[in-house]
Amino acid sequence: MGTLGRAIYTVGKWIRGTGQAMDRLGSTMQGGLRVEEQVSRHRTIMSIFEKEPRIDKDVFVAPSAAVIGDVEIGHGSSIWYGSVLRGDVNGIRIGSGSNIQDNTLVHVAKTNISGNVLPTIIGSNVTVGHSAILHACTIEDEAFVGMGATLLDGVVVEKHSMVGAGSLVKQNTRIPSGEVWVGNPAKFLRKLTEEEIAFISQSATNYFNLAQVHAAENDKSFDEIELEKKLRKKFAHKDEEYDSMLGVVREIPPQLILPDNILPDKAKASAVAH
Repeated sequence: MGTLGRAIYTVGKWIRGTGQAMDRLGSTMQGGLRVEEQVSRHRTIMSIFEKEPRIDKDVFVAPSAAVIGDVEIGHGSSIWYGSVLRGDVNGIRIGSGSNIQDNTLVHVAKTNISGNVLPTIIGSNVTVGHSAILHACTIEDEAFVGMGATLLDGVVVEKHSMVGAGSLVKQNTRIPSGEVWVGNPAKFLRKLTEEEIAFISQSATNYFNLAQVHAAENDKSFDEIELEKKLRKKFAHKDEEYDSMLGVVREIPPQLILPDNILPDKAKASAVAH
């Protein structure tokens, strides 16, 4: 920071200090009627140890998530509400089109029982279910980790394999491609079916589409949100049978219509019609 930058920073600090002092004075004058307001210090994207997250511009990171330090996230991936990706003592790499669902924890290892220094690597089109814990492990492309599963240091989940919900995968376990593992500790259950392999790919696509809707909603201004509330109230659906008796046709404003790919039934109906 140059001389001018330091001067501007110092003046800004003085102005903020003055504002805070005036706020405290005003609260004191209000006496018993005052209301204490706490500003959230949550930072969705945060550098640490001079390590800065590198996130593709098309990635959706929910406001309540935390992406910290040496984290790289590829095109079209999504980090959902309450998730924490902490790349402080090592790195986290996530490919394209993967989804890390709500309340998931992703961390790394600087040292462990085996003495290995391990990052966490997540491939492309991977689905990680809600509240999973991924610690210093590798998940290859198009794999699936169920809700609440825990993967410990050195675990490798190969392409087109699945870890069942609530499972605990022990250190240095390798789950071969095309297999389902479940339990505590997780063990081989059976082979994946072709339908299940297709489901893994479709799950990633569904979350890619859904993330775009959430990203657009989170980008809306206060005025846009309030306008939509009024429109929804005005154009709220009444009883369809009653409407048909009166000959009423209710049209939905374009801005309140979700994309076809978010409503599978609607998309199928449209395809049949064409």
